[in-house]
Amino acid sequence: MRDTYESPLSSRYADKEMKYLFSPDMKFRTWRRLWIALAESEHELGLNITQEQIDELKAHADDINYEVAEEREKLVRHDVMSHVYAYGVQCPNAKGIIHLGATSCYVGDNTDVIIMTEALKIVEKKLVSAIRQLSAFSEKYKSLPTLAFTHFQPAQPTTVGKRATLWIQDLLMDLEDVRYVLSGMKLLGCKGTTGTQASFLELFDGDHEKCKQIDRLIAKKMGYDDCFAVSGQTYSRKLDSRVLNVLAGIAQSASKFSNDIRLLQHLKEVEEPFEKNQIGSSAMAYKRNPMRSERMGSLSRYVMVDVLNPYITAATQWFERTLDDSANKRLSVPEAFLAVDAILNLYINVSDGLVVYDKVVTAHLKRELPFMATENIMMDAVKRGGNRQELHERIRTHSMAASKRIKEDGEENDLLQRIAADPAFGVTLEELEAILVPEKYVGRAPEQTEDFLKETVAAALAPYEAMETEKAEINL
Repeated sequence: MRDTYESPLSSRYADKEMKYLFSPDMKFRTWRRLWIALAESEHELGLNITQEQIDELKAHADDINYEVAEEREKLVRHDVMSHVYAYGVQCPNAKGIIHLGATSCYVGDNTDVIIMTEALKIVEKKLVSAIRQLSAFSEKYKSLPTLAFTHFQPAQPTTVGKRATLWIQDLLMDLEDVRYVLSGMKLLGCKGTTGTQASFLELFDGDHEKCKQIDRLIAKKMGYDDCFAVSGQTYSRKLDSRVLNVLAGIAQSASKFSNDIRLLQHLKEVEEPFEKNQIGSSAMAYKRNPMRSERMGSLSRYVMVDVLNPYITAATQWFERTLDDSANKRLSVPEAFLAVDAILNLYINVSDGLVVYDKVVTAHLKRELPFMATENIMMDAVKRGGNRQELHERIRTHSMAASKRIKEDGEENDLLQRIAADPAFGVTLEELEAILVPEKYVGRAPEQTEDFLKETVAAALAPYEAMETEKAEINL
């Protein structure tokens, strides 16, 4: 439809797999799975529910009669009871036991946890792919010297591969957070209207053990190890803030990466992928704008701001529950996941196709390297009998003059020529140029990169050996 607003996260950016998780079909099918799990558990704990009724529910688990539910909701203004009614139309023998003892949050909250869990698994998979792509890039360029920057001012050299390890390290922290949150995901279970399980205590004739067992049974049937031990009517909304905090962390990492790529593309040292027929600018045909990295930064900003929603929602819940979370959750949680899905698609795509212009990288480094070699030059002159303080002052004076020539006159760096012409240093231009081997000034960058990839990254990715690396195609 072209006359109705549609979220660009759904229409332009996120993948089908993630979009399905937050679809009505996923939600309502999960509701039915939960109603089946509830009926089965109640049957196993001795309530008057027959296997025939359960089989009838299972027979219609996926063929949802949406039209019936939608018509019913117009009448009763309650989505859960409308779907209970619609399920009962299809299952006349079982309609009396559907949702027995439960509240709306039984299906609503448990479904939310299930969807967030599955969405985090997609995020985990794409994080692994991004880390693998960057690791290959880092390995390839682990020994290529490049100008490093502090305050975006030229600083002691590093290597292109070592710089990439900084991006990888951020993603490893995100992967660790995802794994931790996934390990603690629990269902709400069946807790009743205020979390006391009063309705189930009534159903089970005061048997407290059966009230405890029903949560365990439901969790197992839905593929979970446990339910929250205590709750109000809902699971603690702090879970949503915990989940989105992980997503915001990924957004932070991606934003840092995208900013670095944009700056490197400005320097013409490294570029993101650029398609053969891609247009960089509507006005300036020669331009190759870093559009994908810019989009990563833009979407990341959205997620980092969106994390405030569950924080505020969790902080403002009253006692056992209020409903001011509902509309906010419907927006903030799905949109955060869809945005992070898009961000990671971009991350995978960009990191897989980064173009390094070695000659430009080397030229930039060599232009600044004479300044960085001055300490070595000075120490060598001291070894030959020079005065350290006097030599320091001479190097400072020559450096200022060379810097002025570069900045004010637009000329090349002539610091080496100035030092060679100064008898206090007792060194020729040829000898000075022999000192300026870029590899001598990168410290342990190549070794650090190799150790990091072989030890830290390899250990983090070991559990994912059987997982295929995602390839992300960016269409828009």
